[in-house]
Amino acid sequence: MRAGIDGPVTFRARHVVPMTGPPIEGGCVGLDHGRLVGVGRRCTAGRTVDFGDAIVLPGLVNAHTHLEFSGLERPLVADGGLPGWISHVVALRRGRTAGTDDREHAIAAGIAESAAAGVTTIGEIATAVARSAGPAAACRVRVFREALGLSDIASREVPRTVARDVARLQSSGACVGVSPHAPYSVAASLGRSVLQEARRRGIPAAMHLAESPAEAELIDHGSGPFRDLLESLGAWPDVAPQLLPAADWISLLARGPRGLVVHGTFLDDPALARLARHRRRLAAVVCPRTTQRLAGRLPPLQRFRGAGVRVAVGTDSRASNPDLSVLGECRALVDGGLAGPEEALRMATRDGAWALGFERLAGVLAAGRPADLVVLRPSRAWSDPHEAALDPTTQVVATLRAGRLVHGTLDLATAGSSRSRSR
Repeated sequence: MRAGIDGPVTFRARHVVPMTGPPIEGGCVGLDHGRLVGVGRRCTAGRTVDFGDAIVLPGLVNAHTHLEFSGLERPLVADGGLPGWISHVVALRRGRTAGTDDREHAIAAGIAESAAAGVTTIGEIATAVARSAGPAAACRVRVFREALGLSDIASREVPRTVARDVARLQSSGACVGVSPHAPYSVAASLGRSVLQEARRRGIPAAMHLAESPAEAELIDHGSGPFRDLLESLGAWPDVAPQLLPAADWISLLARGPRGLVVHGTFLDDPALARLARHRRRLAAVVCPRTTQRLAGRLPPLQRFRGAGVRVAVGTDSRASNPDLSVLGECRALVDGGLAGPEEALRMATRDGAWALGFERLAGVLAAGRPADLVVLRPSRAWSDPHEAALDPTTQVVATLRAGRLVHGTLDLATAGSSRSRSR
């Protein structure tokens, strides 16, 4: 992580977008000792850095990703939909050489790429404890320790392993959570044990739900593409496990302090009604480009909105996505006619922070909060800063987490290179 800013400083820009109210034209943010000390039109913190025709936003929140795949140059083949794609994921994992640092390097690369894309907060799904996603990372990371298994042995042993890793992460100062993987890969007894551990420790939980119609076929009839996949991988036990539908998992997630329903592309009406009933504790997380690739459609944002459910945005991973750009996910929602720019950015900031349990630390620009922010420079004239932020030609000038520069530059010669206030 790069050095912090020396002494108090005020950033000025054509627009400051606090996400607590309307954009502030000719706005400023004051920083001191890693925290925001003022947001508005007048700030008096130390020296001034004028970014000219730029936009200051809260640091972006990637509410769901798998950083272990960040070393991939292109997404994995998606033939056969989600079950077919998973077969390639398993082959990739099984092909890794034991004892190498490939996974650590990939996670570190993913965090660096995220910071370069304006992200300061990440919800990371982890199959094992990783040093590179600890408290000293460039981004604030909530590490959800993943659990999966369908056998009786897994139901006994995996919860103990998860509890041990969660304790290790907490003792190192990391922010943690748990993640029973999905209804097709987690036996009911295993998932209940892991979620009980989350409730005991008061930590969030996340689960992939209703990603594919094949999921319901497996749960309802014990057959279909997922059954074929699991048998081919040697993961289907001799005694069929008890599997729960999405609605039951939603009820279990809602017993904890915060729960994330990831994807939810094919949630049926009873499951959606249960999600709506528990919306004070649960959020949906959508990954538009991954859903488009693996399910052939965009997320059901209108259904979530109609149910009053808070929605956050994630990138999933480079195994299903060309990059880790949260702004790219927002553009996919806007281009698909599912959301306006302001709503998409709210999902990528304030609502994402809430989903991860970081609503007091991230997602908005407000005095007293950590100075997590991103400075964007559009390449063309604009009037609406939300639209300008999502323009694909807009560049990230600087990303700061808790007042520390984690990407870009604060050099005045660069920051003030365009000082005109053209409308």
